[in-house]
Amino acid sequence: MRKFVTTLALGSVLAVSQGAHAQTLIHILTGGQNSVYYALGVALAQVYTKAIPNAKATTQVTKSSAENVNLLQAGRGELAFTLGDVLSQAWNGDEEAGFKTPLDKLRGVSAMYNNYIQIVVPADSGIRTVADLKGKRLSVGAARSATERSARAILRAAGLSYKDLAKVEYLPFGQSAELMKDRQLDALLQSAGVGAASIRDLATAMKVVIVAVPPDVVGKMGDAAYQPAMIPAKTYPGQTADVPTAAIRNLLVTQSDVPDELVYQMTKALYDNIDALYAVNIAAKAIKRENAVKGMPLPLHPGAEKYYREVGVVK
Repeated sequence: MRKFVTTLALGSVLAVSQGAHAQTLIHILTGGQNSVYYALGVALAQVYTKAIPNAKATTQVTKSSAENVNLLQAGRGELAFTLGDVLSQAWNGDEEAGFKTPLDKLRGVSAMYNNYIQIVVPADSGIRTVADLKGKRLSVGAARSATERSARAILRAAGLSYKDLAKVEYLPFGQSAELMKDRQLDALLQSAGVGAASIRDLATAMKVVIVAVPPDVVGKMGDAAYQPAMIPAKTYPGQTADVPTAAIRNLLVTQSDVPDELVYQMTKALYDNIDALYAVNIAAKAIKRENAVKGMPLPLHPGAEKYYREVGVVK
């Protein structure tokens, strides 16, 4: 009996000891392996593993924004990257965008950097406005992707729809660029950071023009996530003037079941180690703590809010 009690006591001590050092798993939902989301996710995972006691952070390759928010809602992740319009549609349950019911467990962590809507056409195409796309062949990215949603929104704001186009291609940028070089495509649309290497490479291979999306068109896109922005002159070869367009914020989000203290530590570690993200990709240099809650279309997670109150971002 004494031996049994001793064994039981020892087991209890071991259980407490293991519980005290239980590892906290942080699954970060990103995008494709060549995406900015994935690169920043890897950097964040390294930061969290070092900065948060007993934490092990990992990244997951995904199909990006829409899949990420659905996985979060299902409890299959602690942190995810997403575009602001997709997040707004998910939170509000936009059935046309593929969200049959609101994803009500989603919570905000931080605004990140902007994507810029960039419509690229051959310089000799004569296309200079969104309205000029009527009757043309346009590539809009993968079907139901964030890029394709942006294409629909911009066309709608300019009084057009897919029915007004000669042809719609649902292709990634690389294939679209090759079709444009072969004169089988009149225009392509990409949502990416300003100065995207893919557009720069195309502009080096052939003379192109970035089509202006003026503020009045941006204002008709029907989503506050889109804001007027400018692609500075000389961003791409042959671009001699600033080009107005629409920008949309990338965001970090979590879900309501993630403990407040963990989200607090994740938010704090993000900004205490922001240089680690700056070193990964030039787009990350636009991430600023003072802008962390701007453009957030849903409530902050209480853990993130606690951090922002401590540093004065939220009053």
